[in-house]
Amino acid sequence: MTAAMERTQSDGATPDSARPDNVVSMRDQGPSEVSERLLASAARLSRNAMTEIEWSEPMDPTKYGCSPEWSSLYGTAYWNELTEEQRISVTRHEFASIMNIGIWFEMILQEMVIRDQYLGAYHDPEFQFALTEVADECRHSIMFAKASQKMVGTSYKPTKRVGRLGKLFKRTAKNEVAYAGILVAEEVLDVFQRGCMRDDRVLPFIRTVNEIHVLEESRHMKFAREEVRESMEGVGWARRQFSALYVALGAYFIVTSLVQKKAFADAGLDADRAVAEMNSNSHFQSMIRSSCAHLMEFLDDVGLLTKPAMRFYRKAHML
Repeated sequence: MTAAMERTQSDGATPDSARPDNVVSMRDQGPSEVSERLLASAARLSRNAMTEIEWSEPMDPTKYGCSPEWSSLYGTAYWNELTEEQRISVTRHEFASIMNIGIWFEMILQEMVIRDQYLGAYHDPEFQFALTEVADECRHSIMFAKASQKMVGTSYKPTKRVGRLGKLFKRTAKNEVAYAGILVAEEVLDVFQRGCMRDDRVLPFIRTVNEIHVLEESRHMKFAREEVRESMEGVGWARRQFSALYVALGAYFIVTSLVQKKAFADAGLDADRAVAEMNSNSHFQSMIRSSCAHLMEFLDDVGLLTKPAMRFYRKAHML
């Protein structure tokens, strides 16, 4: 998160005045020290989408669900054929899909964090912030669910195969695998939302959803990074190789699940053609890579960017 939080405003990052106090200046102090400061930040700066967003306000039919440049079809021949109304519709369904996949992974995240802290040191700020993060994720999931309901009125889930793999991951991922997996999902969505939250072309309530999530996830990413660093101290070669590959596999299935085929069908597009063009869209692949740049730097720094892992990151266009 440190690298992510230090992005300049020209990169679409949150200005310092809108970031959690002390998060920008924190450096690697260990989970307990960092958690204590994050707890104070959460107490001051947490926001409530249920009261902050006017959910009953009608949607402007001219506003997108995300910045057009972040659409998985932007720059393709299919995108060029779409009417403005169709482009608006597909971005709304795409972002609803991304939010719903976010809910899916946030539910995995909550289970992993609670399991990790089971019978933990209850007096320790690390334990207390972990539960604060779980509470945040519950609120975020409700916020995403309401936003999806309002924008498109339907839900999107990963395929049955990926859903089963998610169950396996949440049952078996521990220590650096669990927290690096959490970081992967949060970092990718963070960059995407930063790119859309100040775009006047995007629905106002979606911009607020993005803003709230970016603000609060910055704390979660800092926490996850510290947990990964602590877990990787003194780790041997075999465990490092296994953990790096397991995290990469999880990342591959998360990132490739973000935009579901059903979203294109619900937007009235030829879903087969849309998926084919998305999968070959060099612009979208470039956007994914750019959103993962800081993540890859961190994984490399802690020893989790091995050659076998890199193959899966490249397959998902994350590297």
